[in-house]
Amino acid sequence: MQGFLRKDGRKGIRNVVVVTYLVECAHHVAARIAQHFEQGARSEDVHLIGFSGCAPNDYAEQMMRQLCTHPNVGAVLLVSLGCENFQRERLMQDIKDSGRPAQLVVIQEEGGTKASIEKGIAAVDDMLRQITPTPTIDIGWEDLMIGTVCGGSDGYSGITANPSVGSTFDWLVAHGATCIFEEPGELIGCEDLLRRRAVTPETGQQLYNCIVKADKYYKQMGHDSFSAGNATGGLTTIEEKSLGSYCKSGSQQIQGLTYPAQPPTTPGLWMMDVVPDGEARWGFPNINDNAEIMEMIACGCHIVLYTTGRGSVAGSAISPVIKVCSNPDTYRHMTDDMDINAGAIVTNGLSFENVRDEILNCIEQTASGQQTKSEALGHREYCLTYKYFLQKASPCARPS
Repeated sequence: MQGFLRKDGRKGIRNVVVVTYLVECAHHVAARIAQHFEQGARSEDVHLIGFSGCAPNDYAEQMMRQLCTHPNVGAVLLVSLGCENFQRERLMQDIKDSGRPAQLVVIQEEGGTKASIEKGIAAVDDMLRQITPTPTIDIGWEDLMIGTVCGGSDGYSGITANPSVGSTFDWLVAHGATCIFEEPGELIGCEDLLRRRAVTPETGQQLYNCIVKADKYYKQMGHDSFSAGNATGGLTTIEEKSLGSYCKSGSQQIQGLTYPAQPPTTPGLWMMDVVPDGEARWGFPNINDNAEIMEMIACGCHIVLYTTGRGSVAGSAISPVIKVCSNPDTYRHMTDDMDINAGAIVTNGLSFENVRDEILNCIEQTASGQQTKSEALGHREYCLTYKYFLQKASPCARPS
């Protein structure tokens, strides 16, 4: 596997220029800049991300800081309206301190839309030239951080795709990688199982409390994570969905609990708490799957394994998404969007380990530069909302 060495010692598997809008009013200008490069020879190297809000939020600023300095990012163009609350100069300095080329376009200072688009295109052209000679370096499994989420789960998810990802995580952790699972709202009922796998009793209690918090938050919001699409796909209860989701975590010890945009402090298996702290004041914990994916990428994930039964087509900006399809019929119907057919466990008698080996091969090829299905189709979805967290990730304390 080959990647790109960054100033902080991390290694990226992509070398993209990120065009980032800092408020919805700058979205159009940023999008037009990124769209200019869609048909070029390096169309896959320019990605659009952004934050729609205007009111300040520590979570959003930390997310953006981590995304703009992600190891898969080579350079950044910030697009500001000029009067939003986002601390653009601080973000700009953080990016430059990370060793990445960075430029800023302030629409109100440039004279409006047209002038800003022209300046932004020239800036991205310049940054593409700057990052082209970035030397490559060998990457080992120990250099990779892999996340997993599920979307469009069905009755097959808990017996094909999810346990196959769990087997993959077991292998990756054993070979020195860092792995992250999340979705505490889809793990309600599994709190004791999680607690028993924690590396210390204190960590176990944190994991338990995370699920209790999620349960309380969802009750305040008046809903849970069980959707109509899940029921149509054959799931019957939240308990069934939770156990299926739990399978994605595998069987290794859980090193600790982390939070969006807070990288794990050691290699191994980690759980990410995505449910805001305090009373329910920012709405749903995540309004779509891409919000969860971006939180994992903000933690440093190079690749996200996305299990789906009904057939989600979403990809993501910055880090590739590998689609692991649980349902053999969905895989046949949507082959262009799916990377792995975990449904072959049902139709062809494959084992979890057989599918694990396919996933590992796909990870290795992706980390070496091969595009995933969603990348090849141009999927670069992105979502960043408002949240509030009190806790911080802390180093895991192993028993003496």
